[in-house]
Amino acid sequence: MQSRYLSKLLDHLAPKEGLVLLVLAVVVGGATGLAAVLFIRLIALINHLSYSSLAGLIPWFGRFWFVVIPAMGALIGGPIIVYFASEAKGHGVPEVMQAMILKGGRIRPRVAIAKIIASALCIGTGGSAGREGPIVQVGSTLGSSVGQWLKLSDARIKNLVACGAAAGIAATFNAPLAGITFAIEVLMAELQVAMFGTVVIAAVSASIVSRLMLGIRPAFTVPAYVLHSPWEILLYVLLGILAALVGVFFIRLLDFFENFFERMAAPKALKPAIGALMLGMLAFFYPHISSLVSVFPVDSRLGLPLVDNVPHIYGSGFEFLDQVLKGQAPFLLLFMLIFLKPLATCFTLGSGNSGGVFAPSLFTGAMLGGAFGYVVKYLLPTIPIDIGAYALVGMAAVFAAAARAPLTAMLIVFEMSHDYQLILPLMAAGMIASNVAQWLQADSIYTIKLSRRGIRFEQGRDLDILQGVAVEEVMNHAPVTIHRDQSVADLFALFQSTHLQGFPVMANDEDLFGVITLQDMERTLQRIEEDQKNGKGDDKPPALMNIKIGEVATRDPVTIYADEPIWMAIRKMAPRDLARLPVIARQGEHKLIGQISRSDILKAYQMGMMRKQQSRLKMDRLALRPEGGVEFVEITVAPESNCTDKKVADVAFHQSTSIVSIKRGDQHLIPDSSTRFLPGDQITVFCRKVHSEEIRQMFTASPRKE
Repeated sequence: MQSRYLSKLLDHLAPKEGLVLLVLAVVVGGATGLAAVLFIRLIALINHLSYSSLAGLIPWFGRFWFVVIPAMGALIGGPIIVYFASEAKGHGVPEVMQAMILKGGRIRPRVAIAKIIASALCIGTGGSAGREGPIVQVGSTLGSSVGQWLKLSDARIKNLVACGAAAGIAATFNAPLAGITFAIEVLMAELQVAMFGTVVIAAVSASIVSRLMLGIRPAFTVPAYVLHSPWEILLYVLLGILAALVGVFFIRLLDFFENFFERMAAPKALKPAIGALMLGMLAFFYPHISSLVSVFPVDSRLGLPLVDNVPHIYGSGFEFLDQVLKGQAPFLLLFMLIFLKPLATCFTLGSGNSGGVFAPSLFTGAMLGGAFGYVVKYLLPTIPIDIGAYALVGMAAVFAAAARAPLTAMLIVFEMSHDYQLILPLMAAGMIASNVAQWLQADSIYTIKLSRRGIRFEQGRDLDILQGVAVEEVMNHAPVTIHRDQSVADLFALFQSTHLQGFPVMANDEDLFGVITLQDMERTLQRIEEDQKNGKGDDKPPALMNIKIGEVATRDPVTIYADEPIWMAIRKMAPRDLARLPVIARQGEHKLIGQISRSDILKAYQMGMMRKQQSRLKMDRLALRPEGGVEFVEITVAPESNCTDKKVADVAFHQSTSIVSIKRGDQHLIPDSSTRFLPGDQITVFCRKVHSEEIRQMFTASPRKE
C-alpha cells in the first residue's frame, strides 16, 4: 500500500530525473553505510563471544575450539542460506552481476538480511572470507529494493544496484574512490555517464556515515615507501607476472572446491559445516605445518588466550597484514601463507558458506609481495629493498589478477594505506597482472561461477543470449547503397535525404565494393582544402561531381555472414569501433545481402532475452507438471470478456495465481500490475488446477447484462 502511494506521489509531482536519482542515491548510500557499520560490529561481537566468552567456559578444550567454533557458526548459517535466501551463498558478487544483466537489477529484499547474518556468523567464527563481498550484495539489495518499491524502470533499478555496490566498498574499507571504480569495472562493465554521478554520491554518503561511526583513520599504517630507482619498476613488473599466476591459481582452486562440494552427496544445509570442519582441521594443525618450515611458535599463533592467537588463515587477516606491510613478518611464514590462505578460503566459500573473496585476495597478494621482496633482497643485496613496499603492491596485483579490476585494486590499496609514493608500481604491477591473468584464464573469480551455470558476460551482455540470435534475423535486408561510379555530390545528397551515417558501396547490382561513411566524405573535403592551401591543386578545386565514390570509399571492409551469431558481429565491430557491418552471402564472396548496425544488435539482445525467458518457462513447466496440483493455462483474451481492457491489478485473481507472460502480436510481454489485457492477447497463467476453469471463464465469458 505504501509502495503504491509513493509511486503515485512520484508520478504526480513529476520531479526532474536527476533530482530523484540524486535523492535515492543518498538514501541508498546512507543505508548501506549503516548496514556496513552494523555488519562490522556484529562480526566483532560474534568473534569475541566465540573465542573469548564461549572458549573461556571450557579452557581445557584448548585449540580444539578452532575446529568446533567455525563448524557451529556454519551449522547456524548454512540453513539460513539454503532455506531463506540461496543467493547469499558464497561471495555474493556473481549473484549481483547476474541480477544486473539478466533480471533488470531485481534482487529479493530478504537477501540483505540473510547475507548479513550468515556472513557475520561465518567470518566472526573464523571463516576465511572478507566482509566486502557481503556488504556489496547487501548494498546492491538495498538499492534494488528501493527501486522495486517505487516501481522504477530496469535502467534506474540497475543504477541503484550499482550505487549500493559502490557504497558497500566505500563504507567497508573507507575507500570511496575504490567503491566507484569497483561498480564501474566489475558490475557496470563499462562507464555509463548517466549512472556515474549517482554512484559517486552514494559512495560519498556511505563513506560519511562510516567515518562518523567508525573513524577516519586508514585501514593500515604504512611507512612512507618510495621508488628508489626507475629501474626498480622492472622488479614490480616481474611481481605482476607472479601475481597473475597466483591469481589464476586462486580462481581455479576455488572453482575446483565449488565443484567438489556441489557434487558431494550431503544435505546442502550441512555442506558449509563440512567445509568449516576442514578449515578447522587446517587451523588446528597450522602450528605443526609452520614448524616444518622453521616458523617460530609465536609467529604461528600457538598460545593462549585463543582470542589473541586466532590463526592467520582465519577471518580477513587484516591485523596480520599491518605487520606484513611494515616488513616485520618472516619470509617462510609469508611463503607458506601464499598457499594456505587460498586453501582456507576455498574450504570456507567453496562449501557454500557466506563471505567475500576481496580480502583473501588482498591478503594472499601481500604474502606474495612480501616473500618476493625477501627473495629480491637476497639476490640483489646492493639494491635498497623495502619488503613492505612489495607487499603493498602485491596486494593490488593479486586482486587485479583475480577480479580483472586493476583500477579498483590500485585505488583501494592507495586509499587503505594513504601512500601515494608507490602509485607507479601499483599501476604497472596491477595492469600486468590483470592482462596476463586474462590470457591464462578467461574468467575472473567473479564470473567463473556464472560460466559454470552457462552464463558468459562480455561488456555487460550475456554472450549466450547473443549466441542464440543469428545476424539474418535482425539485419536490414534492403540497405540503402550507392554505386562506386557515382559522384561525391550524389553521396552528399544521399546523406541529406536519408540522415544515415554510412552506406555499402556496390561494384555492380550484387557485389560489394566497399563502404563509405560521413567521416570519409569529411576527410575528402579536408584533403581538397589542404591541397589548395599548399598549392598542390589546380586554381579551382575539383567539383564534387567529378570525384567518384570508388576513389574515396574504404575497400575490402570488415564483413559478416548472415548465419553467424550476433556476438560475432560485436567482436568484429569492437577493435575499430565500427557502427555497421555489411552482410555477405557465403556462396558469393562479395554478394551483399544486407547490413547490420548497433541498433539491430540491441534489438537482437531483446529477442535473445525473450527466447531465454521462454526456454526457462518451458523448463519450469516440465518441472512443475509432475507435482499434480498446479498447471500452466494458455488462454486467448476474447473481446467480450470481463477482463478486456482491465489492468492486471484490477482483476481479482486467487492469491496463488500468476500471469506469467502475454503474447501480443509478435511481442512477448512480461506483465506487471499496470499491464492491460487487450482482445487477442495470448496469456499464460500459472495456477492451481482447481482454479483453471474459472480463469478460462474470466477471459472468455461475455459480461453479464443488467
